[in-house]
Amino acid sequence: MRLTVQLLLAMALMPSFVQAARAEGAAGPIHVATYVEVAAASDKDAIKLLRQYRDASRKEAGNMRSEVAQELGRPNRFAVLEIWKDQAAADAHGKSAETSALRDKLKAIQNGPYDERVHNAFAVGPNDAVAAKRTIYVVSHVDVPPPKKDDVIAALNPLAEASRKGDGNLRFEVLQQTSRPNHFTVIEAWKDKKAYDARASAAPQKKFRDALGPMLGALYDERIYRPVD
Repeated sequence: MRLTVQLLLAMALMPSFVQAARAEGAAGPIHVATYVEVAAASDKDAIKLLRQYRDASRKEAGNMRSEVAQELGRPNRFAVLEIWKDQAAADAHGKSAETSALRDKLKAIQNGPYDERVHNAFAVGPNDAVAAKRTIYVVSHVDVPPPKKDDVIAALNPLAEASRKGDGNLRFEVLQQTSRPNHFTVIEAWKDKKAYDARASAAPQKKFRDALGPMLGALYDERIYRPVD
């Protein structure tokens, strides 16, 4: 009885974002970020293939999001951002004809292998569609040594909360990689380049980067994209 009471008290004191992540686990929405890099002359071919894949994915049972974005400055690199309602939906999609066809067709033009990262939701807001024509997507990979995982968690949650209140923010999500829980992906959407530039020098971002610096296990990787219509 005493142990049960102590456990309940600990959960009550636990930050809400940690509770949400544990509550969802593998049963909750599955977030997938996939990186695609093709030959420099094959960007248009890749866009055609990725559009077809995106549109087919949106029609599949359990799909909550399927978006494609093209990296600014490096148009032969893409990110595919998906959400599936649960592990069963994600598994079914992975075995679908559309997924197999995309991977097979990309082999002829890719510079590197199809890089898929599977995550649980960690600190996310509403899954609203992003419609702004000048939208800037930001996808960042945060990698810290396992002993620093809880420290970076404590820094990421206030960053997400503050950034969602920033002028021009359309989306701010923190995802935790299922296979490596000390790796996180941060997905942002800003209404335009001006809003993105302001975000980069805003106090919440600077505070986070200052805290993150001593903890990093690999170089901080931030990439900016435009959505593919």
